[in-house]
Amino acid sequence: MPPIKTFGERIADALVEDGLLTPQQVAELLELQRKDGARLVKLIQDRGYVSETDLVVSMGRVLNVPPVNLARLQIPLDVAEIIPRDLAQNHKVIPIARLDSKLFVAMADPLNVLALDDLKRTTKLEVHPLIAPERAILDKLSSLDAAKSGSIEQFIQDTQKAEAEAEADQVEVTRDAVEEVNLDQLAASSEEAPVIKLANLILVQGIKERASDIHLEPFEKTVRLRYRIDGVLHDVTPPPKSMYLPLVSRFKIMSNLDIAERRLPQDGRMRVRVGGRDYDLRVSILPTVHGEKVVLRVLDKSNLSGSLDQLGLDEDTYRRFKAAIDAPHGLILVTGPTGSGKTTTLYSALNELNSPIYNIITVEDPVEFQIPGINQVPVRKEIGLTFANALRSILRQDPDIIMIGEIRDAETAEIAIEAALTGHQVLSTMHCNDAAGAITRLDEMGIAPFLISSSVILSCAQRLMRKICSHCKEPVSYPPKMFQDLNIDPALFDGVTLYRGRGCERCRNSGYSGRMAIIEAMTVTDEIRKLIIARANSHEISQVAIQQGMKTLRMVALERARQGLSTLEQVLVLTMSH
Repeated sequence: MPPIKTFGERIADALVEDGLLTPQQVAELLELQRKDGARLVKLIQDRGYVSETDLVVSMGRVLNVPPVNLARLQIPLDVAEIIPRDLAQNHKVIPIARLDSKLFVAMADPLNVLALDDLKRTTKLEVHPLIAPERAILDKLSSLDAAKSGSIEQFIQDTQKAEAEAEADQVEVTRDAVEEVNLDQLAASSEEAPVIKLANLILVQGIKERASDIHLEPFEKTVRLRYRIDGVLHDVTPPPKSMYLPLVSRFKIMSNLDIAERRLPQDGRMRVRVGGRDYDLRVSILPTVHGEKVVLRVLDKSNLSGSLDQLGLDEDTYRRFKAAIDAPHGLILVTGPTGSGKTTTLYSALNELNSPIYNIITVEDPVEFQIPGINQVPVRKEIGLTFANALRSILRQDPDIIMIGEIRDAETAEIAIEAALTGHQVLSTMHCNDAAGAITRLDEMGIAPFLISSSVILSCAQRLMRKICSHCKEPVSYPPKMFQDLNIDPALFDGVTLYRGRGCERCRNSGYSGRMAIIEAMTVTDEIRKLIIARANSHEISQVAIQQGMKTLRMVALERARQGLSTLEQVLVLTMSH
């Protein structure tokens, strides 16, 4: 009699039947399960082999529980209120419909008997579970909370109507004067309910729309509010100019900044809780002609990969990165423009290395994500704590692994290379266009070529490529002349279906949703060391690296388009010069 299969093994079999997993991947997962003791379903999710939606559909089939697409459902507020919000958050459950004494609920884990018992006891109804992805349930709960509290647009309409009524009775002649602000009055107005509610709505809507940055900009008679989503800024309904000063003061109070200081730039941090999750926000205040511009950077820890294998690298790039990370010492560089995800990649590498046997110290400007088990030092130039000064002290702290937020000057570069040569593993970022460019940049900083060749073991270039929205994805064909004009071999796409996003509400009609890292990884081999010592230019170094199997950013981007994850337009936008 064959052994009875576990629930996880039945799910894996269903995914193999659906063509979403290979038998080899299942064997690998079962081996991992034997080693780690983790649940098979969790391992499938962590490895990213299958999308959460596909996994839920297969789980529903095995459990004989219907899956539900929460994104397409309009849940009435009276139904949503049947289950208390803390209970819903705790058990990852959301009520979707009620029929007499029956309550239909979407659950991330329909096998959770304790949750079902709690729901029956609390609601006094007959509970019928359906299955949905955990992320979709939490997003829906957040959107219901936002709907309950109202939208920014509705709030501003109500405020403007009240202001218009008040202004009709108060018309007076004014003259230009230097703006004077009563600080006590400003502090009091920033604590008023409408200002607090508007500040919270701006944050909630930004986080809900997956914005990486929230921009508040004052002009002479208007205010502009923009969210940066997947690297692109989008205008949203701005607050009225009359509320701008108290609103800025509110954000200053939330991030422990000085509301009296309006002439100098200020930087701070705040932490907020939205939809049961904590978010850190980095706050930057910059004085402009018409007032202070506020930019809030949303630091979402869920964007951090637990390890390198979750970055979505191709097999060759992963192998090169892993070999460098496993090396006992040497300098690893990740290059790219601001906002290309360099720091996130380094954090993923640190997570891979994070172990009680290593003393890991970082020096950053500023510290973006706080990671347990790692000593993180923030740069403070105003008191003389620069990258170079911090590094000198760190080297006296018996470190094994050092992460430098960015190599900006020759002094920092010298200390980093000295540390790499004296048995430390050093990870850092630089601003260059490609992997080979980092080598020539160090040379330009005055570092001797023999020191560069002896210390650098891996140089990477990184970009963030926009992903096609899965909700409006459709096949697309391009004329052969386009491939010719863009210097792309059409044979590369023989037998391959290319896709684009048509544009829908879910992706703000952009056709894209989310981003992924594309990385060009150059291992410093003996041949490349000889070129570095001979002071060859970056093009020559790059050509040899390609001959040795390095995939350029353009090659990786084209591969993502072949896989149907992104578009040819994104390949061109990101890698026109490669």
